[in-house]
Amino acid sequence: MVKKILGAIFALIVLLIAVVFLLGNVWQRTEHGTLDFKAALILKARNAFLKEEPLVAEKLRADGNARAKTLQGSPEEVGKVEDMKIPGPAGEILVRVYSPSGNGPFPVLLFYHGGGWVIGNLDTADTACRFLANRVPCLVVSVDYRLAPEHPFPAAVEDCYAALQWVANNGKKLNGDPSRIAVSGSSAGGNLAAAIPLVARDRGGPNVSYQVLIYPATNLSDLSTDSYRFFGKGYGLLKEHVDFFIRCYLPDEKDRINPYASPLLAKDLSGLPPAIVITAGFDVLRDEGKAYVDRLREAGVETVHSHYPTMIHGFLTMDRLFGEAEDALVEISNELKKAFY
Repeated sequence: MVKKILGAIFALIVLLIAVVFLLGNVWQRTEHGTLDFKAALILKARNAFLKEEPLVAEKLRADGNARAKTLQGSPEEVGKVEDMKIPGPAGEILVRVYSPSGNGPFPVLLFYHGGGWVIGNLDTADTACRFLANRVPCLVVSVDYRLAPEHPFPAAVEDCYAALQWVANNGKKLNGDPSRIAVSGSSAGGNLAAAIPLVARDRGGPNVSYQVLIYPATNLSDLSTDSYRFFGKGYGLLKEHVDFFIRCYLPDEKDRINPYASPLLAKDLSGLPPAIVITAGFDVLRDEGKAYVDRLREAGVETVHSHYPTMIHGFLTMDRLFGEAEDALVEISNELKKAFY
């Protein structure tokens, strides 16, 4: 009797696995290409249970921070991790400095976390920062810039630029090399990482050696691209969420065409540092990321474009789910090694 029950349970489990596998194969085939199998399952489950709720910054922050803890892998050990406060344009800015093991001075990578300029913090980018510190190797300075709607544009830009200035002036004290500084960020952080070289160029420094733009938002004045039409609902990052984030960050609509908010709209991109731009196939920001690659290349900026066609927005900080997260981080590390060493 026990054997029959166990046999029936085993058969049921096998049947469920087979059903999930078949459904996943169906769901990952879309009219816009093939979605990653795990992403297809996760999105289908998420969409089935997703409740429409009012968009409130504090609630989104709590949910986003909890989700980041779940989706990030185990943090790597690095030589040293230290939180410190640095001077900013409106008070102190919290930064987290990741120092690799070994002898410096090390090149320095500034990292600006994602989160639509409204959510996110130092913890939501922790695993990526640790990985890059070890693999390049370099000092990574992660910046906890001010968030909207409490602090709208240009608060985040000015904080991120202040962090660049601080690293240039104080990098030696951290065993860093101020002559080798790069900027990086994902999503909204990618937007900031694209803006800061423009600010530095326009204000006469500090010098930025390289820029790492991970699925960056580059045009906050236009949500009508094909990628917004195709992936604005059901693929993780919703168009309505982006619209909410932009309204929080840029309540004055005229600021949305400011090149420090929308780098794609800058009249001149010449003189900017070389770049790597990462894009994802099923991401509302896909098209503006590709458009920025084109603009950089047209301006004579050496630019690597790495596209992950089966991935969704935010995959790089979902390393517990997607092997492509490590692939992208390895690729970024290799490009930074070339730039730094």
